[in-house]
Amino acid sequence: MTLPETTSPAHALAGTAAAPRPSTDRVPASVPTSVGVLGGGRMGAGIAHAFLLAGARVHVVERDAAAAEAARERVETALARSAQKGIEIPDADTLTTGVDTAAFAAAGLVIEAVPEDRALKVDALARIEGAVHDHAVVASNTSSISIDALAAALRRPQRFLGLHFFNPVPASALVEVVTGSRSEPQVVGAATDWVEAIGKTAVVVRDAPGFASSRLGVSLGLEAIRMLEEGVASAHDIDTAMELGYRHPMGPLRTTDIVGLDVRLGIAEELERAFGARFTPPALLRELVAQGHLGRKTGRGFYEWSER
Repeated sequence: MTLPETTSPAHALAGTAAAPRPSTDRVPASVPTSVGVLGGGRMGAGIAHAFLLAGARVHVVERDAAAAEAARERVETALARSAQKGIEIPDADTLTTGVDTAAFAAAGLVIEAVPEDRALKVDALARIEGAVHDHAVVASNTSSISIDALAAALRRPQRFLGLHFFNPVPASALVEVVTGSRSEPQVVGAATDWVEAIGKTAVVVRDAPGFASSRLGVSLGLEAIRMLEEGVASAHDIDTAMELGYRHPMGPLRTTDIVGLDVRLGIAEELERAFGARFTPPALLRELVAQGHLGRKTGRGFYEWSER
């Protein structure tokens, strides 16, 4: 099997997704020379930023010229922040943005990062697969939608898997590598190495509703929203209880604000379909989303945000 060209010599891949990889005498992990991202919002821009810093040429494709320019600005802002921290940033020509998926023709890896809507993701993945070469790896940044369900519409499901990044991508240390039933072990191994190469930690999970992180995180977040709805305590006190009592670095309501209330609602609805009433979204969550209070990105959620 041929794997995408990388920025350094090829290295051995794990034989199975769960197999331990040796910690010594390894060629350092590297990223594909060319990486594509479909969707340049907060998540897509963060993913692009991570691969640029790791040495890849990155192509971000958006729905129209205005969105593509906005995506460029997001990535360049993130790169400027990295430069302020003393991190070496790549030349400007390593990032391209546009509206044509033909830019993905030479990419070794393309990640869709469109909103958490099943139909939208199916369409995005079909567009990607129509543009990439046969040996490219295609990944979804979905946080809850079944990888096998998304793979059902693809011609090469064996080269498809989930790469679930966390928001904000530059500050997050984790990526879930989600394996579908037809994802080739070599592809899973390569993707796990790419996560390492961008300076993050990979956890490999099999395809299941909500995977590992979203299922647990949303469960806690929904209960916190119910408690707020019932007047058990304020948002601040609920969060403080988990931060100090259970050593969570951030409480569930503040986390929901950062993730986005609309994103959490979409995940909860997906999990409700899979598991039933225990994931039914609270009325308060639906009300805030309907009012446009989506968290940090809109300036208000369970908290007021002066910086977005």
